[in-house]
Amino acid sequence: MRRELPVGVGPWVCPALMGWLTVVLWLDRSGGGGGLWQQRGLGVLTWGVLALALTRVSPTVRAQTAVVVVFATVVEYVFSPTLEVYTYRFHNVPAFVPPGHGLVYLSAYALGHAAFVERHRRTAVGAVLVLGGAWAAYGVLVAERTDVLGAFWYACLALFLLFGPSQPVYVGAFVAVSWLEIAGTHLGTWAWGTHDPTGAVSIGNPPSGAAGGYGWFDLAGLLAAPLVLRLWARVTRDRRGPRDPQARPAAADVR
Repeated sequence: MRRELPVGVGPWVCPALMGWLTVVLWLDRSGGGGGLWQQRGLGVLTWGVLALALTRVSPTVRAQTAVVVVFATVVEYVFSPTLEVYTYRFHNVPAFVPPGHGLVYLSAYALGHAAFVERHRRTAVGAVLVLGGAWAAYGVLVAERTDVLGAFWYACLALFLLFGPSQPVYVGAFVAVSWLEIAGTHLGTWAWGTHDPTGAVSIGNPPSGAAGGYGWFDLAGLLAAPLVLRLWARVTRDRRGPRDPQARPAAADVR
């Protein structure tokens, strides 16, 4: 399946977007004094950053990002306030989280398609597999708080890297998601429970291999983006109204 590369983006995109998200997490940190209205304000600003970033990419990438935002938001509401697999400070889904997922996806996309990473893709994939595997092994075998969920997610990440349709995105997602998970849990913006709702699967804080979840988000974007584009084309065509069959195209200016 052919993927469109980002349009008009450079090597600054990933650090800029990840930098913004890091600032947001720091402002919403535990003990930082911010409340719900600050979260909402950060949400409005993050939606603005996402809207600006989307003007710099192709329509296909925009559609994929929109699908990722919707899919990830549903996952957030199911696994955080409902099942409490992890919880945010106010036991909600902060307003900056849905657009934040869009920025994480664009960061992973931009980093994975950076010229340096593309030139050394096999090395980058190998590094992610080794580092991610070491982290997962540490979580299962050594860590005081056993992390079985992280090992499962690492297995998903490895399968996506080896057989998935968007290898560069998975490389970028490992960097972006791992950084945000470490930063967010360290700052107390969110915390993972010790076990899943069944009590059978132990979870680290943060779990290793969390980037494996973005493989599923990307797959959802790949599958649903063509439908989103077709629906958007139909909506915009309907807004323009039916074409007048009696109208003739204007004569070309050949002067």
